[in-house]
Amino acid sequence: MTSTVSAPVVRTADGHALQAVLLDMDGTLVDTEGFWWEIEVDIFGELGHRLDDSWRDIVVGGPMTRSAAFLIQSTGAAITLSELSVLLNERFEARIADQVPLMPGAERLLTELARHNVPTALVSASHRRVIDRVLRSLGPERFALSVAGDEVSRTKPHPDPYLLAARTLGAHPSRCAVIEDTATGVASAEAAGCRVVAVPSVGMIAPAPGRTIVSSLEDVDLTFLRSLITPLN
Repeated sequence: MTSTVSAPVVRTADGHALQAVLLDMDGTLVDTEGFWWEIEVDIFGELGHRLDDSWRDIVVGGPMTRSAAFLIQSTGAAITLSELSVLLNERFEARIADQVPLMPGAERLLTELARHNVPTALVSASHRRVIDRVLRSLGPERFALSVAGDEVSRTKPHPDPYLLAARTLGAHPSRCAVIEDTATGVASAEAAGCRVVAVPSVGMIAPAPGRTIVSSLEDVDLTFLRSLITPLN
């Protein structure tokens, strides 16, 4: 199930078409995409295997089951999917035990969204245990909802996580602005019918109709996000 906080969902009553902002976590709000790859390299190194750097773009942004399965199959490592998933989560939690580094502009953007009572959701392919740890740094009170990858039957790149977040917030997907950093996440949000702002962290994201690409969250504010949504009639 999804995790919610006590803050009420605020409906837009000011004429703005934007109904909600949905944000990815790793690589979008927190600078952790590199952590996952470093942990994967370390674990497979202990198992006697070297990961090819080109695989990083393949595993980034997707659900752990897909990424872990790919690495096991590619290396032939003697470890099960469930064993690897436990190791990955445990080591990631240990890595961020003290403080999670935020991406430039993340703190300012989240503060602005909260100040204007914009319904905001955290939508991640990471597991609930990891999201809850990261939320300690982000501030759970800033989000009306969070959706974890192990709480939906189909996670990114399928549209399910974003459809669930929009539905729970009482927003129409076409009135939601999504901020993502990977092609997998962008595919998920666009399949859900959301308006996507891509902030690439690892790997390229190609331009496409209706897709906005920026270099940093420093380029994103509430006025910018509102401008992306067609005004209501």
